[in-house]
Amino acid sequence: MPCKMKHLVMILMLALVTCGLFAAGETIYDIRVEGTQNVDPQLVKSAISMQVGDAMDPEEVSKSLKNLYKLTIFSSVQFDSEPYRTGINIIIKVKEYPIVQEVDFVGFKSIKKDRIEELLTLKKGSYWSEYLKNQTSSKLKSELSGKGFSNADIEIEERPLADNKIAIRVVCDEGKRVAVSEITFIGNSSFTDKELGKRMKTKSSSLLRSGRFEQAKFDTDLRNVESYYKKNGYIDARISNWELKKLSDRHLELIITIEEGDKYTFGTVTVEGNVNFTTESIVSLFTLKTGEPFDQEKFDKQLGKVYALYFDEGYIYTSIVPEQKRDEQLLNINLKIEENTRARIRQIRISGNKKTKEKVLRRQLEIAPGDYYRQSQVILSQQNIYNMGFFEPDIKLDYDRINNAGDIDLHLDVVDKSSGVANGGIGYNSQDKFVGQLSLNQNNLFGNNWSSGIKWEFGGDTQNFEFSFTNPNLYDSDLLLGTNLYYTTKNWSSFYYEIFTRGAALRLGQSIPWINRTRLIGGYSLYSKKYRITNISQIDTTSAANATLLELNALDWRYTSSFNVTLSRDTRDNVFFPTSGTQLTLYSEIAGGILGGDFDYFKQIAQVNWYMEMWYKLALRTKWRFGYVTHYGRSNDAPPDEKFYLGGTGADGIRGYADRSIGPEGGGTREILFSTELGIPIGSDQIVGVLFFDAGNGYNKLREFNFLDFKKGVGAGVRIRSPFGLIGFDYAFNVEDHLWEPHLQFGTTF
Repeated sequence: MPCKMKHLVMILMLALVTCGLFAAGETIYDIRVEGTQNVDPQLVKSAISMQVGDAMDPEEVSKSLKNLYKLTIFSSVQFDSEPYRTGINIIIKVKEYPIVQEVDFVGFKSIKKDRIEELLTLKKGSYWSEYLKNQTSSKLKSELSGKGFSNADIEIEERPLADNKIAIRVVCDEGKRVAVSEITFIGNSSFTDKELGKRMKTKSSSLLRSGRFEQAKFDTDLRNVESYYKKNGYIDARISNWELKKLSDRHLELIITIEEGDKYTFGTVTVEGNVNFTTESIVSLFTLKTGEPFDQEKFDKQLGKVYALYFDEGYIYTSIVPEQKRDEQLLNINLKIEENTRARIRQIRISGNKKTKEKVLRRQLEIAPGDYYRQSQVILSQQNIYNMGFFEPDIKLDYDRINNAGDIDLHLDVVDKSSGVANGGIGYNSQDKFVGQLSLNQNNLFGNNWSSGIKWEFGGDTQNFEFSFTNPNLYDSDLLLGTNLYYTTKNWSSFYYEIFTRGAALRLGQSIPWINRTRLIGGYSLYSKKYRITNISQIDTTSAANATLLELNALDWRYTSSFNVTLSRDTRDNVFFPTSGTQLTLYSEIAGGILGGDFDYFKQIAQVNWYMEMWYKLALRTKWRFGYVTHYGRSNDAPPDEKFYLGGTGADGIRGYADRSIGPEGGGTREILFSTELGIPIGSDQIVGVLFFDAGNGYNKLREFNFLDFKKGVGAGVRIRSPFGLIGFDYAFNVEDHLWEPHLQFGTTF
């Protein structure tokens, strides 16, 4: 009988005896503890549920007895009583387990000391019991077996010391390493040994495989083999026996006996007990076809959809029993449903948010107190909170039932992570070569979800200073307020001119309540620009494309006054590594006209991204981007820097080409870009590998558009979420010129 079971039986027997020894109602005058050697008697008194002055209650004696055994420091506990005055005194007689004073491990060659300490609870100061002895031996044998020493012998020597202490010496004879050299299946007439072997991680030894037998891994193998049978209609299949047969000192044969049973095909699904959902809506969730082999795994997944259907309407106590009805080799399923009560949320309790104000998290909730519990809304709330970027991925959700009506309290527990970033560094792009950056960003200022940042970029052909601030919930409403101040010097060396820009922008936005996850933002910008040609000898002064640039070069500061509107919808499940959902962005800007300024132009950009989970956590993401800019009114052309220059990385990036190297001379007034990536998570969503394909081009007239003329780049890269933001490195092949181009980027193009 296991040690824990023995203790349980002993406690129950003592409790029954104890209840008969003490008369209820007598006053307790004193409580004495006898037999302690290394334990403070006060610890014993603090663990019992009786005090001096209490009336004697046999149930409290029984409870106290259990509490003392739960301490796992006593091998025996006995309660006695003696008459005193008009009541009794309680005497608690204990016998302590010896304390481990010395621990020594001998003969362990394949397990390091650090690993032994990690495995065992046996330490200096532990209370030595039969249970700890058996646990120590079992864990060490299991570890050795996993390393191929399944014949290892463990002997534990005990040496009593003074003051009820003990020295423990664990001696190991590892023996010879053994390996599984053969795996034999018995009783498998429907599948070959090779087919079944593919479902197992335990393999026979070979030149490249050790053939080690690990019990934990093999237990999973047995479940996988049974699942394979059940997936193919053998719903009664089971592993009836297995054994390791010794072939030699170093070799074992693993023999697995299978009882296959009959093969069943799927018949029909019927439903009973359903009130709140129609039979048709439930049956429609099962896509198994009549006459095909019954797939237990597929059926279980579809049964999960039925549970999800109920859970999403608050019926979280629903019980569904799939009753099998066999008609020869035809299997019909009858779902016996007990819908039970519907859960309503009384309170939503939030914990763990040490930096972020609670009201900020509550804004992300798609469900509120008083609502019926809806599984999809709870999951969406969890996604919303994680996508803020302020918390670790492990956002825990739980609930407690609070009354007989089935109402619940939701518990949301988060773990803060850093939301502020101060960094400096060096980047590289093919246009500016090496550039430096100093920045200070806080995405959760004062715990209010305000974002603010100061950035200075320098080096190469760029000088950029920018300050930004955004409050997405002005006065605790859905109104967004944002502003930018900036001063930029940009040398477009490939086009032989530079631009000086200084200005400010103001943004106001509002969520659209009747369209989920959709926001409309309006912005106004006022800024001045000065254009200067850096090498007039390289400019074709007869080109119509350069006429506007030559004109601007002769002028001083020119002002732009513009208004823009952005409509965006984001349904991604995870902004850091999305596997489902879409992003839609429609941007329109008008400058000049009644707004004033020196430039009159109209610009539109439309972009849509799709995200889809493929297999084995791989995610496919696809982007289409269309851009259009045109002049009107007093202007003869759009400003050069408002046109489209494709290539490199960024929103208009085509990897495999230098930055801004694609398009007509002087920039295009039309752009079409397509990009797709296959994301491969390497470490959760913290490190992601990508395979990508980019294609696109820029034009001045839509009739010039030609899919066959797209510039194309393919390659691979990696994305790393660091304390300084998202860092990416791509290596791309230019399909047109057959050249390789490296790209280092900050942020994401998706």
